[in-house]
Amino acid sequence: MAGGWAKDGAVSEQIEASITDELARMKAQRQPVGESLTHCAECEEEIPEARRLARPGVKLCIECQQERDGQHKSRAGINRRGSKDSQLK
Repeated sequence: MAGGWAKDGAVSEQIEASITDELARMKAQRQPVGESLTHCAECEEEIPEARRLARPGVKLCIECQQERDGQHKSRAGINRRGSKDSQLK
C-alpha cells in the first residue's frame, strides 16, 4: 500500500537501501588499509607476525583491537523520507 505519490513497495525499498548502505559502511570500516605495523599504534606492544600475516594492514595488537571493538559508537541514521514539515514548505 503506497501513500500519496509513493509507488507500491517504496517503504520496503527505502528500508532495504538503508540496510545496504549501513552494511557497506561497516565492511569498509573493518578492512585495514596499507602495510601492517610491527608495533601497536596505541600501546606500542609488538604485533605478532602471525597476526600481521593473517590480517594485512593491521595497526593494533589483539588487546587494543578488542577494546576498540567493545566501544559502541552511536550515530544518527539517515531519514530518507524526510519529515512532513519539510515536505509542506
